Amino acid sequence: MSIREEIIAQAREARRAARILANLSTEVKDQALEAIAQSLEVSMAEIMAENRKDLEAGEKAGLSKALLDRLLLNEERIKGMAEGLRELIKLKDPVGDIIEMWRRPNGLQVGKMRVPMGVIAIIYEARPNVTIDAAGLCLKAGNAVILRGGSEAINSNRILARIAAEAIARVGLPAASIQLIQTTDREAVSVLLGLNEYLDLLIPRGGAGLIRRVINEARVPVIETGTGNCHIYVDQGADLEMAREIVFNAKTSRPGVCNAVETLLVHRDIAGEFLPELYQVLKESQVELRGCPGAREIIPEIKEATEEDWQEEYLDYILAIKLVKDFEEAVNHINTYGTKHSEAIITNDYSRSQRFLQEVDAAAVYVNASTRFTDGNQFGLGAEIGISTQKLHARGPMGLNELTSCKFVIYGQGQIRE
Repeated sequence: MSIREEIIAQAREARRAARILANLSTEVKDQALEAIAQSLEVSMAEIMAENRKDLEAGEKAGLSKALLDRLLLNEERIKGMAEGLRELIKLKDPVGDIIEMWRRPNGLQVGKMRVPMGVIAIIYEARPNVTIDAAGLCLKAGNAVILRGGSEAINSNRILARIAAEAIARVGLPAASIQLIQTTDREAVSVLLGLNEYLDLLIPRGGAGLIRRVINEARVPVIETGTGNCHIYVDQGADLEMAREIVFNAKTSRPGVCNAVETLLVHRDIAGEFLPELYQVLKESQVELRGCPGAREIIPEIKEATEEDWQEEYLDYILAIKLVKDFEEAVNHINTYGTKHSEAIITNDYSRSQRFLQEVDAAAVYVNASTRFTDGNQFGLGAEIGISTQKLHARGPMGLNELTSCKFVIYGQGQIRE
């Protein structure tokens, strides 16, 4: 059987499974989520053994420390995946919710009801935890899911998808509700992009190249989970100690994720006081700085930033620094180079904080907080399937509600149209 034939067969099974999932009770879906969580906990040794194969291959391939960190599954992270599923159990099931209802002059009652999307395909790279997060979210929202992970995590993804599918089958759900594309051949992505007959939605999670390819080639509706060229602007008169802590957290806590800061903008009036101490703190954590001419006058030993640095999502221990003359220049830089993901201002000026919230075009905009909070769990949505940087249907962390659509439901008493 060819790759295309295999994937079409999987998509057909997913379509059949989706019809069953759409009509399941919340209780049954929650039982399935708990079954997956328990299976993860009892299978830790097996999961970590498969993950080690991916880590060893990644080291041989020269993956960066940040990417290897994204790939790593240890006891703590596996327990975290199980806990994430249990947090989903606690969340309200959106399916069947009537979100609006109104009565027309002719007596018709017209409402909008949340319904599952159907079959969702997720294409992602280097983060095996997405396998479980996506499976859990899609299941709770009544959707079947087809997963296509990156080759660097293939062993981890296979074991996680198998555990999840077997767990839900034990409580009576179709195993085809959660499927993984087993091949790492790039042809698999091409096939998925064209399956508009079977797929209702496609979500890419990964680097700029993957997302660009999906957007350009897909015949299936796509929600763009964009790259994270995130900025922090330290305003004139800001609390500099707070600013240092926020920048340090946003850059070093997990540099390989999309909500890590990549460019720091600093008002030039405070740069001389702020940058030297920040440099020392970041240097101790082996963060490489690249600065504009003004920043290099203050810290001569840092590298010179180029035009490409303002556009770069490093996903690594690298930070670009630019001095700006005022608030307007900072906002203009962000709206020029940002990827509409997460942007922050550190300020004590209320007026400028409100202008920042209004004028910066991004899915998440912060005042005096780290960009690292852009996450479904941190926002109280439970695990998320990605951070949407587009404006249609969903924007920001995509939780359960964002994995549903709506249909109109109409109650009548025999009305006919004149």
